[in-house]
Amino acid sequence: MNTILMSLIMMTMTYEMPKLPYANNALEPVISQQTIDFHYGKHLQTYVNNLNSLVPGTEYEGKTVEEIVAAAPDGAIFNNAGQVLNHNLYFLQFAPKPAKKEPAGKLGEAIKRDFGSFENFKKEFNAAAVGLFGSGWAWLSVDKDGKLHITKEGNGSNPVRAGLKPLLGFDVWEHSYYLDYQNRRADHVNALWNIIDWDVVEKRM
Repeated sequence: MNTILMSLIMMTMTYEMPKLPYANNALEPVISQQTIDFHYGKHLQTYVNNLNSLVPGTEYEGKTVEEIVAAAPDGAIFNNAGQVLNHNLYFLQFAPKPAKKEPAGKLGEAIKRDFGSFENFKKEFNAAAVGLFGSGWAWLSVDKDGKLHITKEGNGSNPVRAGLKPLLGFDVWEHSYYLDYQNRRADHVNALWNIIDWDVVEKRM
């Protein structure tokens, strides 16, 4: 009976919006309430709605977004699952007044080991985010051996696709910053460091 019940639960899985741990205006001036209202409230909601309409009746029914992103071929299901996963990680990594300005513990040590220093890591990460052509994401991820990687992911892709575990992601689709920064992507990227909740990111390590 328990197995049947669990199967039914899995078959009726729906994908939901993440609950923001801050008010829509709390990240100002880095990210305005207007951008949160559109980016979180409309763009992400559309990806969630699309995924919920696309998955039923397919082999991905009952799968987590991570499982879908890792296995699905390029196409509508992958694109929407990727953006649901990406935005969940993105919006939950921020805090209005972070407790610290850089990571500590295991993540802090790994950054110093793999990039030389936190400042050098930021420089390399900024270069990836600003240098990505078109729409996409810059990610810090960790592999199964504990080594950190900075990758550029086009459109809605995610490092999960390559067997990596995403830790920190910067969205460089224009809808994530254009209302606040217009075409000044570099200014947007530089400002994001002021609202990273490193306690959250460290727990993903």
